[in-house]
Amino acid sequence: MKKIELDIIALSHSVTQSHSFAVVLGEVGGSRRLPIVIGGFEAQAIAVALDNMKPSRPLTHDLMKTMCDTFEIELEYIFISKLVDGVFYSNLVCKRGAEYFEIDSRTSDALALAVRFDCPIYVEESILLEAGVEADPNEENALPEAEEKELTELTSPVAPTNYNQMSSSELQTHLKAALDNEDYELAARIRDELNHRK
Repeated sequence: MKKIELDIIALSHSVTQSHSFAVVLGEVGGSRRLPIVIGGFEAQAIAVALDNMKPSRPLTHDLMKTMCDTFEIELEYIFISKLVDGVFYSNLVCKRGAEYFEIDSRTSDALALAVRFDCPIYVEESILLEAGVEADPNEENALPEAEEKELTELTSPVAPTNYNQMSSSELQTHLKAALDNEDYELAARIRDELNHRK
């Protein structure tokens, strides 16, 4: 059993599957990519952590991290261990004191926790051989042409909302309201517009 380390390199909206997204994992030090379809809530949970957004109340994965920190449980890494009928299976490899233990997890939840714990993501090499695609090594973090064709019907970037008529202070007000209402998808679009102006 050989473990390959991965990084999250992209999060895209699914066109054909409503309320679904695809998270694209890239091989560390390699050119292979592994796309995984996840739900909207989990995609939002991953995006919030990747963008260092601070919701007014903790999300489920934030709560899990706080509980682990409180009881001195470390998430050492996540391991995508199986692929059965198109479903990825993962384990959380945790440590408390000198004791290690594994917890079964949905891959989407495991990824949301990995971002919060800043821990490594590993995959069984046979899964990468079966479901992964090859990227162009000359294009850092870019999806290869073959993968783009494979994902064309599955994903497309989230379309930005036009906020160019608003002032930056108005956008900040809307951003705070979106975070207070836990509308993180809207908050991400507003944040993107603010970042574009810098």
